[in-house]
Amino acid sequence: MRSIITKGARETQKFAGELASRLAGLKPRSAWRKNRALILALKGELGAGKTTFTKGFSKALGVRERILSPTFVLIHRHKIQKSKFKNLYHIDAYRLKSGKDLLKLGVKEIFANPENIILIEWADRVRKIIPKTALWIRFEHINKNEKKISVY
Repeated sequence: MRSIITKGARETQKFAGELASRLAGLKPRSAWRKNRALILALKGELGAGKTTFTKGFSKALGVRERILSPTFVLIHRHKIQKSKFKNLYHIDAYRLKSGKDLLKLGVKEIFANPENIILIEWADRVRKIIPKTALWIRFEHINKNEKKISVY
């Protein structure tokens, strides 16, 4: 596990961008992911930095669209410009009761495509359907400006 303390949105986005740059260099058909999508499962309290992280991550991959939390539409798809991966899926599970709700939307097919990178906010709410190969990222409030981000 690696943890970092960030002081504000800029530092959170910078860390996310650095992580995205490292992950973007992976081969889409990586053996450790068993030829599946690269999944980042984000968890943490409301306002802890999940969407801010997603914005920095997306920008580093060359996503041109504005990143908004898909709380009501659940899933946004963005084209990736700076990677061997082709699509970034941003999923928000905040309003879901279980993973069954995501399964109804065809998320298994999205998970199965090794050319996809998927960021799932509130992933702990749909833990049962997230593959074991997912990279978990926990966001914690330290104080008003500082956040602790742990990757495991």
